[in-house]
Amino acid sequence: MDELAPLALNSTPTAARPLMGLTVLAVEDSLYACEALRLLCMRSGARIRRADCIASAKRHLQVYRPSVILVDVGLPDGSGLDLIKHLSALTPRINIILGLSGDDRMEKKVLAAGADGFLAKPIESIAQFQEAILAHLPPDHRPAGLRVLKDEYVTPDPIAYNDDLTQVATLINEGYDERQVAYVAQFVTGVAKSARDEALVHAGETLALAHATRQPTHQPIAALAGLVQQRLDRQVAI
Repeated sequence: MDELAPLALNSTPTAARPLMGLTVLAVEDSLYACEALRLLCMRSGARIRRADCIASAKRHLQVYRPSVILVDVGLPDGSGLDLIKHLSALTPRINIILGLSGDDRMEKKVLAAGADGFLAKPIESIAQFQEAILAHLPPDHRPAGLRVLKDEYVTPDPIAYNDDLTQVATLINEGYDERQVAYVAQFVTGVAKSARDEALVHAGETLALAHATRQPTHQPIAALAGLVQQRLDRQVAI
């Protein structure tokens, strides 16, 4: 982890900001989830940059090397698992690769693809976020002394959730093929879990199940679209 050394000289981790000096690249298509990650990084002392797809992530990596990369499993231009495999094979390897998903059953696949760890959405706990990264740092890059873990949580701006729902509505209204149905289902489920919107989680999971079992998807898509529009209309009314 030699590339961490210059950062450590400029920004020494502290008990209050244990990730000081680290740069995090979040490969995440959800604005709401990324807003949570931004707040977590800010509270922890890390800098964060965002890529919303695999192609964007690869462009970022041509310019700089992050200390930590967080990869959502479901991305609009491919599988985050494939990106994790690509990242884990790079030489020199990025120091810490963590997979993200609203489906905790993806943990085994994330680790098998070569990630160092896994974070299940919603990612809200500052202590959990910090520990997931600190666990993979060498001792000399961790804050010295004892660190009190505070059970604190971040709350993303609801406007970001509204932006994600607008994206879902756009995808549905533009028409879709089979791959896009799968993407919409996993995207809306992950976003809804992050926002703790149980009705929308159920609608997303119902669509995903219908698609996976080759059942007709018109009805679950219509139900999903109705719930999304209700939430968008409510936001406009407010």
